[in-house]
Amino acid sequence: MQKRALNTALTAITGAALAGGLAIGVAMAGAGPADAGKSAQNAAAVSQPKEKAKSTAKAKSKAVLTGTTTSSYFWDDGSGVNGDTGAPASGKPMQKGMFASPSWPLGTKVKVTYKDRSVTGFVGDRGPGEPSHRGVMLDLDTYTFRHLLDGGQPASKYDAGSDEGHLKGVRYEVISWGSGPGVKGEPQPLG
Repeated sequence: MQKRALNTALTAITGAALAGGLAIGVAMAGAGPADAGKSAQNAAAVSQPKEKAKSTAKAKSKAVLTGTTTSSYFWDDGSGVNGDTGAPASGKPMQKGMFASPSWPLGTKVKVTYKDRSVTGFVGDRGPGEPSHRGVMLDLDTYTFRHLLDGGQPASKYDAGSDEGHLKGVRYEVISWGSGPGVKGEPQPLG
């Protein structure tokens, strides 16, 4: 029974692909020599509508808040390594793309950029603590920190594999505010 369903699905997909190819061929055959290049471009555009829609959406997205700050890095998974204080405040497991803010609402979507490298993530934890009183307003996961620094990979999830502990001049763009606890607006020191 499963084999029959699989064969039916494969037949439908193959048929759709052949019908699409036939339609493009007929359209190109009906066009004159001057229109042949245009038809080929149109056929390519028809086959990739999702990519164009995504790039258009990215170009139109507007940040609700932008600025620059100094960033540090962290990896809080409850291990106790390097002063790890426990699981992230959001209740979500520690992961790549999870950032910590001393004040922004949990769940806030943020794009960070440093030296032409960007990563989009979300606020899933609180921090940095005391350093936020010295202008360090974002804690990035170890992988994001290292990627922004030089495009590399960290030595481990607890060690960025670099002597750099902070990145000065990280540009942040708040894409959307989260619905969790926190305050919208310019980042404020913890406590």
